[in-house]
Amino acid sequence: MRNLYYRYNPDTCQYEPIVPSGKKFLKRAVLYLSLALIAALPTTWWYIQNYSSIQEQYLMQEKKILLADWEKLQHEIDGAQASLSEFSKKDDEYYRTLLNLQPLAPSIREAGVGGIDRKLEEVKDYALVKESYERLEKLKHQVQVELQSYDELNLKADIQLSQRASRPAILPIHRRELVHLHTTFGNRFHPLLRIWRDHRGLDMTAAKGTPVFATGNGVVTRADYSETYGLVIYLDHGFGYETRYAHLLKYELKLGQEVKRGQLVGYVGTTGQSDAYHLHYEVLHNGVQVNPINFFQRDLSHQEYQKIVEHPKYKAK
Repeated sequence: MRNLYYRYNPDTCQYEPIVPSGKKFLKRAVLYLSLALIAALPTTWWYIQNYSSIQEQYLMQEKKILLADWEKLQHEIDGAQASLSEFSKKDDEYYRTLLNLQPLAPSIREAGVGGIDRKLEEVKDYALVKESYERLEKLKHQVQVELQSYDELNLKADIQLSQRASRPAILPIHRRELVHLHTTFGNRFHPLLRIWRDHRGLDMTAAKGTPVFATGNGVVTRADYSETYGLVIYLDHGFGYETRYAHLLKYELKLGQEVKRGQLVGYVGTTGQSDAYHLHYEVLHNGVQVNPINFFQRDLSHQEYQKIVEHPKYKAK
Protein backbone atom coordinates (compact mmCIF):
# COMPACT_ATOMS: atom_id res chain seq x y z
CA MET A 1 0.00 0.00 0.00
CA ARG A 2 1.30 3.41 -1.00
CA ASN A 3 1.89 6.08 1.69
CA LEU A 4 -0.91 8.65 2.03
CA TYR A 5 -0.41 12.20 3.19
CA TYR A 6 -3.20 14.24 4.90
CA ARG A 7 -3.88 17.93 5.28
CA TYR A 8 -6.33 19.62 7.77
CA ASN A 9 -9.24 21.42 6.09
CA PRO A 10 -10.62 24.24 8.36
CA ASP A 11 -13.79 24.42 6.32
CA THR A 12 -14.72 20.85 7.02
CA CYS A 13 -12.71 20.57 10.26
CA GLN A 14 -11.30 17.28 8.93
CA TYR A 15 -8.02 15.79 7.72
CA GLU A 16 -8.31 15.09 4.06
CA PRO A 17 -5.85 13.04 1.89
CA ILE A 18 -3.54 15.04 -0.30
CA VAL A 19 -3.95 14.00 -3.93
CA PRO A 20 -1.00 15.25 -6.03
CA SER A 21 -1.76 16.77 -9.39
CA GLY A 22 -0.82 15.00 -12.61
CA LYS A 23 2.01 17.41 -13.33
CA LYS A 24 3.49 17.00 -9.90
CA PHE A 25 3.15 13.21 -10.13
CA LEU A 26 4.99 13.22 -13.45
CA LYS A 27 7.83 15.29 -12.02
CA ARG A 28 8.21 12.91 -9.14
CA ALA A 29 8.20 9.89 -11.45
CA VAL A 30 10.88 11.41 -13.65
CA LEU A 31 12.97 12.26 -10.60
CA TYR A 32 12.70 8.74 -9.21
CA LEU A 33 13.57 7.16 -12.59
CA SER A 34 16.55 9.44 -13.05
CA LEU A 35 17.89 8.62 -9.61
CA ALA A 36 17.41 4.89 -10.28
CA LEU A 37 19.18 5.14 -13.64
CA ILE A 38 22.08 7.06 -12.12
CA ALA A 39 22.39 4.46 -9.41
CA ALA A 40 22.20 1.57 -11.93
CA LEU A 41 24.80 2.87 -14.40
CA PRO A 42 27.92 2.05 -12.31
CA THR A 43 26.55 -1.39 -11.49
CA THR A 44 25.78 -2.08 -15.17
CA TRP A 45 29.24 -0.89 -16.26
CA TRP A 46 30.94 -3.08 -13.66
CA TYR A 47 28.90 -6.12 -14.72
CA ILE A 48 29.69 -5.56 -18.38
CA GLN A 49 33.40 -5.27 -17.60
CA ASN A 50 33.53 -8.42 -15.49
CA TYR A 51 30.87 -10.69 -16.99
CA SER A 52 30.11 -11.63 -20.62
CA SER A 53 26.71 -12.29 -21.99
CA ILE A 54 25.54 -15.89 -22.38
CA GLN A 55 26.01 -15.62 -26.15
CA GLU A 56 29.53 -14.28 -25.72
CA GLN A 57 30.36 -17.04 -23.24
CA TYR A 58 29.11 -19.63 -25.74
CA LEU A 59 31.16 -18.09 -28.54
CA MET A 60 34.28 -17.95 -26.39
CA GLN A 61 33.88 -21.64 -25.51
CA GLU A 62 33.36 -22.54 -29.16
CA LYS A 63 36.48 -20.54 -30.07
CA LYS A 64 38.56 -22.51 -27.57
CA ILE A 65 37.30 -25.80 -29.03
CA LEU A 66 38.05 -24.65 -32.58
CA LEU A 67 41.56 -23.52 -31.64
CA ALA A 68 42.21 -26.90 -30.00
CA ASP A 69 40.97 -28.69 -33.14
CA TRP A 70 43.08 -26.39 -35.30
CA GLU A 71 46.19 -27.16 -33.27
CA LYS A 72 45.46 -30.88 -33.63
CA LEU A 73 45.10 -30.39 -37.40
CA GLN A 74 48.50 -28.68 -37.55
CA HIS A 75 50.10 -31.65 -35.76
CA GLU A 76 48.44 -34.05 -38.21
CA ILE A 77 49.69 -32.00 -41.18
CA ASP A 78 53.21 -32.03 -39.68
CA GLY A 79 52.99 -35.80 -39.23
CA ALA A 80 51.74 -36.31 -42.79
CA GLN A 81 54.57 -34.17 -44.18
CA ALA A 82 57.15 -36.11 -42.15
CA SER A 83 55.78 -39.45 -43.39
CA LEU A 84 55.71 -38.20 -46.98
CA SER A 85 59.31 -36.99 -46.67
CA GLU A 86 60.33 -40.45 -45.44
CA PHE A 87 58.54 -42.12 -48.37
CA SER A 88 60.17 -39.69 -50.81
CA LYS A 89 63.61 -40.41 -49.36
CA LYS A 90 63.11 -44.17 -49.72
CA ASP A 91 61.76 -43.62 -53.21
CA ASP A 92 64.80 -41.65 -54.38
CA GLU A 93 67.59 -43.38 -52.42
CA TYR A 94 66.40 -46.99 -52.47
CA TYR A 95 63.62 -47.93 -54.88
CA ARG A 96 64.77 -45.77 -57.81
CA THR A 97 68.39 -46.78 -57.30
CA LEU A 98 67.37 -50.45 -57.21
CA LEU A 99 65.39 -50.08 -60.44
CA ASN A 100 68.02 -47.90 -62.21
CA LEU A 101 65.81 -44.81 -62.25
CA GLN A 102 66.93 -41.24 -61.65
CA PRO A 103 65.70 -39.54 -58.43
CA LEU A 104 62.91 -37.02 -58.95
CA ALA A 105 64.07 -33.41 -59.16
CA PRO A 106 63.33 -31.22 -56.09
CA SER A 107 61.25 -28.93 -58.29
CA ILE A 108 58.96 -31.86 -59.08
CA ARG A 109 58.85 -32.98 -55.46
CA GLU A 110 57.84 -29.49 -54.29
CA ALA A 111 54.85 -29.57 -56.64
CA GLY A 112 53.98 -25.88 -56.28
CA VAL A 113 50.32 -24.97 -56.55
CA GLY A 114 49.75 -22.69 -59.54
CA GLY A 115 47.09 -20.03 -59.90
CA ILE A 116 44.73 -18.49 -57.34
CA ASP A 117 42.33 -20.96 -55.84
CA ARG A 118 38.83 -19.64 -55.31
CA LYS A 119 38.70 -21.06 -51.79
CA LEU A 120 42.06 -19.50 -51.01
CA GLU A 121 40.70 -16.17 -52.20
CA GLU A 122 37.80 -16.50 -49.79
CA VAL A 123 40.05 -16.95 -46.75
CA LYS A 124 42.83 -14.55 -47.71
CA ASP A 125 41.96 -12.21 -44.82
CA TYR A 126 42.31 -15.00 -42.24
CA ALA A 127 46.03 -15.66 -41.91
CA LEU A 128 45.76 -18.87 -39.86
CA VAL A 129 43.19 -20.44 -42.17
CA LYS A 130 45.05 -19.28 -45.28
CA GLU A 131 48.37 -20.75 -44.10
CA SER A 132 46.83 -24.11 -43.24
CA TYR A 133 44.92 -24.27 -46.51
CA GLU A 134 48.12 -23.58 -48.48
CA ARG A 135 49.96 -26.31 -46.55
CA LEU A 136 47.20 -28.82 -47.22
CA GLU A 137 47.08 -27.96 -50.93
CA LYS A 138 50.83 -28.36 -51.25
CA LEU A 139 50.71 -31.65 -49.33
CA LYS A 140 47.94 -32.91 -51.62
CA HIS A 141 50.00 -32.15 -54.74
CA GLN A 142 53.11 -33.79 -53.25
CA VAL A 143 51.11 -36.93 -52.47
CA GLN A 144 49.90 -36.98 -56.08
CA VAL A 145 53.51 -36.73 -57.28
CA GLU A 146 54.51 -39.61 -54.99
CA LEU A 147 51.59 -41.75 -56.20
CA GLN A 148 52.65 -41.14 -59.81
CA SER A 149 56.22 -42.06 -58.85
CA TYR A 150 55.05 -45.32 -57.29
CA ASP A 151 53.05 -46.11 -60.42
CA GLU A 152 56.24 -45.61 -62.42
CA LEU A 153 58.18 -47.82 -59.98
CA ASN A 154 55.56 -50.57 -60.20
CA LEU A 155 55.66 -50.50 -63.99
CA LYS A 156 59.46 -50.59 -64.01
CA ALA A 157 59.50 -53.42 -61.46
CA ASP A 158 57.01 -55.43 -63.52
CA ILE A 159 59.16 -54.97 -66.63
CA GLN A 160 62.33 -55.98 -64.80
CA LEU A 161 60.66 -59.00 -63.19
CA SER A 162 59.39 -60.07 -66.59
CA GLN A 163 62.83 -59.51 -68.07
CA ARG A 164 64.52 -61.55 -65.33
CA ALA A 165 62.00 -64.35 -65.73
CA SER A 166 62.56 -64.33 -69.50
CA ARG A 167 66.35 -64.11 -69.46
CA PRO A 168 67.97 -67.54 -70.10
CA ALA A 169 69.58 -68.07 -66.71
CA ILE A 170 69.73 -71.81 -65.93
CA LEU A 171 71.26 -74.94 -67.38
CA PRO A 172 68.94 -76.59 -69.93
CA ILE A 173 69.91 -80.01 -68.49
CA HIS A 174 69.88 -80.73 -64.79
CA ARG A 175 73.47 -80.83 -63.61
CA ARG A 176 72.91 -84.27 -62.03
CA GLU A 177 72.12 -85.60 -65.52
CA LEU A 178 74.95 -83.70 -67.22
CA VAL A 179 77.85 -86.00 -68.15
CA HIS A 180 80.10 -83.37 -69.65
CA LEU A 181 79.90 -79.70 -70.57
CA HIS A 182 81.93 -78.86 -73.71
CA THR A 183 82.59 -75.16 -73.31
CA THR A 184 84.38 -74.47 -76.60
CA PHE A 185 82.62 -71.45 -78.07
CA GLY A 186 83.93 -70.27 -81.43
CA ASN A 187 86.19 -71.95 -83.94
CA ARG A 188 86.56 -75.73 -83.45
CA PHE A 189 87.19 -78.95 -85.37
CA HIS A 190 83.91 -80.54 -86.47
CA PRO A 191 83.93 -84.30 -85.60
CA LEU A 192 81.77 -85.30 -88.62
CA LEU A 193 82.81 -82.85 -91.32
CA ARG A 194 86.48 -83.10 -90.28
CA ILE A 195 87.00 -79.40 -90.82
CA TRP A 196 87.47 -76.34 -88.65
CA ARG A 197 84.29 -74.29 -88.46
CA ASP A 198 82.57 -71.72 -86.24
CA HIS A 199 80.69 -73.23 -83.31
CA ARG A 200 78.37 -70.66 -81.73
CA GLY A 201 76.97 -72.69 -78.86
CA LEU A 202 77.77 -75.17 -76.09
CA ASP A 203 77.46 -78.95 -76.29
CA MET A 204 76.18 -80.86 -73.26
CA THR A 205 76.75 -84.59 -73.21
CA ALA A 206 73.97 -86.58 -71.50
CA ALA A 207 72.28 -89.95 -71.76
CA LYS A 208 69.72 -90.62 -74.47
CA GLY A 209 66.31 -89.22 -73.48
CA THR A 210 67.62 -86.90 -70.75
CA PRO A 211 65.02 -84.11 -70.23
CA VAL A 212 65.84 -80.68 -71.67
CA PHE A 213 64.28 -77.63 -70.02
CA ALA A 214 63.53 -74.06 -71.12
CA THR A 215 66.05 -71.69 -69.58
CA GLY A 216 63.64 -68.74 -69.43
CA ASN A 217 60.06 -67.69 -70.14
CA GLY A 218 59.35 -67.37 -73.85
CA VAL A 219 57.40 -68.35 -76.94
CA VAL A 220 58.20 -71.14 -79.41
CA THR A 221 59.14 -69.60 -82.76
CA ARG A 222 60.41 -72.78 -84.39
CA ALA A 223 59.77 -76.48 -83.78
CA ASP A 224 60.80 -78.71 -86.69
CA TYR A 225 63.61 -80.71 -88.28
CA SER A 226 66.80 -79.16 -89.62
CA GLU A 227 69.45 -81.02 -91.67
CA THR A 228 72.13 -79.53 -89.44
CA TYR A 229 70.35 -79.18 -86.07
CA GLY A 230 68.11 -82.22 -86.39
CA LEU A 231 64.99 -81.82 -84.26
CA VAL A 232 65.28 -78.27 -82.98
CA ILE A 233 63.32 -75.80 -80.82
CA TYR A 234 63.74 -72.01 -80.95
CA LEU A 235 62.43 -69.91 -78.03
CA ASP A 236 61.97 -66.14 -78.19
CA HIS A 237 62.29 -64.76 -74.64
CA GLY A 238 61.68 -61.13 -75.50
CA PHE A 239 63.99 -58.26 -74.53
CA GLY A 240 66.30 -59.34 -77.36
CA TYR A 241 66.97 -62.89 -76.05
CA GLU A 242 66.56 -66.16 -77.96
CA THR A 243 67.64 -69.72 -77.21
CA ARG A 244 68.00 -72.81 -79.43
CA TYR A 245 67.91 -76.48 -78.45
CA ALA A 246 69.27 -78.84 -81.14
CA HIS A 247 69.80 -82.57 -81.88
CA LEU A 248 66.72 -83.51 -79.83
CA LEU A 249 65.39 -87.05 -79.76
CA LYS A 250 61.88 -85.64 -79.40
CA TYR A 251 60.33 -82.30 -78.50
CA GLU A 252 57.24 -81.59 -76.40
CA LEU A 253 56.38 -78.09 -77.62
CA LYS A 254 54.55 -76.66 -80.62
CA LEU A 255 54.90 -73.49 -82.64
CA GLY A 256 53.51 -70.39 -80.87
CA GLN A 257 53.27 -72.07 -77.48
CA GLU A 258 54.11 -69.99 -74.39
CA VAL A 259 56.78 -71.57 -72.20
CA LYS A 260 57.88 -70.99 -68.60
CA ARG A 261 61.41 -71.32 -67.27
CA GLY A 262 62.02 -74.94 -66.25
CA GLN A 263 59.28 -76.31 -68.55
CA LEU A 264 60.10 -79.46 -70.48
CA VAL A 265 61.29 -78.72 -74.04
CA GLY A 266 62.25 -82.19 -75.22
CA TYR A 267 64.82 -84.96 -74.75
CA VAL A 268 68.51 -85.36 -75.55
CA GLY A 269 69.10 -87.10 -78.88
CA THR A 270 71.59 -87.26 -81.73
CA THR A 271 69.53 -86.09 -84.71
CA GLY A 272 71.00 -83.97 -87.51
CA GLN A 273 74.78 -83.61 -87.82
CA SER A 274 75.70 -85.33 -84.55
CA ASP A 275 77.90 -88.26 -83.68
CA ALA A 276 76.77 -88.80 -80.06
CA TYR A 277 73.91 -88.11 -77.71
CA HIS A 278 74.15 -84.48 -76.61
CA LEU A 279 72.33 -81.17 -76.57
CA HIS A 280 73.60 -78.30 -78.67
CA TYR A 281 72.49 -75.12 -76.85
CA GLU A 282 72.70 -71.54 -78.16
CA VAL A 283 71.87 -68.12 -76.72
CA LEU A 284 71.33 -65.08 -78.92
CA HIS A 285 71.03 -61.47 -77.82
CA ASN A 286 69.70 -58.96 -80.33
CA GLY A 287 70.30 -61.52 -83.08
CA VAL A 288 73.96 -62.15 -82.15
CA GLN A 289 75.06 -65.50 -80.73
CA VAL A 290 76.73 -65.08 -77.33
CA ASN A 291 78.50 -67.54 -75.09
CA PRO A 292 75.83 -69.32 -72.98
CA ILE A 293 78.34 -69.87 -70.20
CA ASN A 294 77.77 -66.28 -69.11
CA PHE A 295 74.16 -67.15 -68.20
CA PHE A 296 74.72 -70.21 -66.01
CA GLN A 297 75.67 -68.59 -62.71
CA ARG A 298 72.07 -68.69 -61.49
CA ASP A 299 72.01 -72.48 -61.76
CA LEU A 300 75.54 -73.16 -60.51
CA SER A 301 77.15 -72.42 -57.18
CA HIS A 302 79.63 -69.56 -57.15
CA GLN A 303 82.53 -71.99 -56.82
CA GLU A 304 81.31 -74.13 -59.74
CA TYR A 305 80.80 -71.08 -61.93
CA GLN A 306 84.23 -69.64 -61.12
CA LYS A 307 85.83 -73.02 -61.89
CA ILE A 308 84.26 -73.02 -65.35
CA VAL A 309 85.09 -69.39 -66.11
CA GLU A 310 88.66 -69.35 -64.83
CA HIS A 311 89.94 -72.78 -65.86
CA PRO A 312 92.07 -72.56 -69.09
CA LYS A 313 90.31 -75.58 -70.51
CA TYR A 314 86.98 -73.76 -70.32
CA LYS A 315 88.07 -70.39 -71.68
CA ALA A 316 85.81 -69.16 -74.48
CA LYS A 317 87.61 -69.08 -77.81
